[in-house]
Amino acid sequence: MRISVFGIGYVGVVSCGCLAELGHDVIGVDIAAEKIAMLAAGRSPIVEDEIDTLIANAVRLGKLTSTDDVEDAVNRTEVSFISVGTPSAPNGSVALGAVDAVVAAIGRAIRNKTGPHTVVMRSTVPPGTAEDRLIPLLQRESGRVLGDQLNYYSNPEFLREGSSVRDFRAPPFTVIGASDGDNASVLRELYAPIPAPIHVATYRVAESVKHISNVYHAVKLAFANEAGAILASYGVDAREAFRLLCEDRVLNVSPAYLRPGFAFGGSCLPKDVRSFLSLADAHDLSAPLLKQLLPANQAIIDRAFDAITRHGRLPVSLFGLAFKQGTDDLRESPYVLLAERLIGRGYDLRIYDRFVQVARLMGANRSYIDKEIPHLERLMVISPEAALSASRIVVIGHLAPEDQQSVLAGLSGHIVIDLDGLEMLRTLPGITYESLTG
Repeated sequence: MRISVFGIGYVGVVSCGCLAELGHDVIGVDIAAEKIAMLAAGRSPIVEDEIDTLIANAVRLGKLTSTDDVEDAVNRTEVSFISVGTPSAPNGSVALGAVDAVVAAIGRAIRNKTGPHTVVMRSTVPPGTAEDRLIPLLQRESGRVLGDQLNYYSNPEFLREGSSVRDFRAPPFTVIGASDGDNASVLRELYAPIPAPIHVATYRVAESVKHISNVYHAVKLAFANEAGAILASYGVDAREAFRLLCEDRVLNVSPAYLRPGFAFGGSCLPKDVRSFLSLADAHDLSAPLLKQLLPANQAIIDRAFDAITRHGRLPVSLFGLAFKQGTDDLRESPYVLLAERLIGRGYDLRIYDRFVQVARLMGANRSYIDKEIPHLERLMVISPEAALSASRIVVIGHLAPEDQQSVLAGLSGHIVIDLDGLEMLRTLPGITYESLTG
């Protein structure tokens, strides 16, 4: 199948590499010349496990090209995937400007094309977006009606940064939103090699599944952290309590995310919580529990800050800056917010994160960190040893497995504040150990 992927960000790049791996001919489309050039050279614009090899192989085999020419990409393909950003608007709702622009541009290209074309929405959008906004826009710009050589599907992605390639290859299920009577045969054929059930639903249901999945993940994370802190204040080992809680696979559903640790962040959970709350506000519906999610998450960052400042203004090293280990995504990372507060209070701070290379950051990721910590490159160090040698307080956000031994070996004499719940730290001799969860 010939596929164009609009938006060469995290989802788009992984889609390009994995679709090409399945044997499809893929064109990556973006307005950023740097991203286009990197793909054309067989290099990934993002940091992600396995993606460098996938992209290099796809380009070498002629299965992946890149362009900024929308009309040419549409003319040369049968299916267009949309994976552009849907950030939060000032009021918490989803900003759909980029989605609107891409859908309109694809529609205009379809108007001048002979033959059918399928548009697939991978970006996270609120329920009702397809029917109330994007399908009317696509039909108006293309001059076609849905079902007459024009198909539109909602196909939300469930890719976790750090394991996106594995998630693409083996998802729990595939959700496709389609119009009444449409069995989504095009996407069924495309996803046939992937061993996962396919569920075809209404557009609104498909759009909602991604929203409620991320909101539920945020609920579980915030609940585990808040309850863990309460238990710890009574001398309870919160991790042991939650381990037993997760033994109940019948009523407690799943152990995923139910692990006391640090605050949540990234490009999905905070944005989708705000978006879901904006849906309630639009209909004057009360959502008292959900409206405490982000304040509760901020309180966890506040507790970490207080744990550091209780020891005075000692030099601090922070291990982990991206919102989680294995990615370089800094957007709404709680570690960025913690670092920002420490800098503002005048702390001597050094930061180490194996996966964050300042020179390689781009797009929304680069814009975010330039706004929050403009001189990040001055704070980053290139090794765990460099971070440890300059500090008295060590804050463990997250560590890559290959860094754990060198960090453990250099912690003697340090005050260690563990935000990650590393069991090996709890009994390490020669350190002052603290954890937010007891």
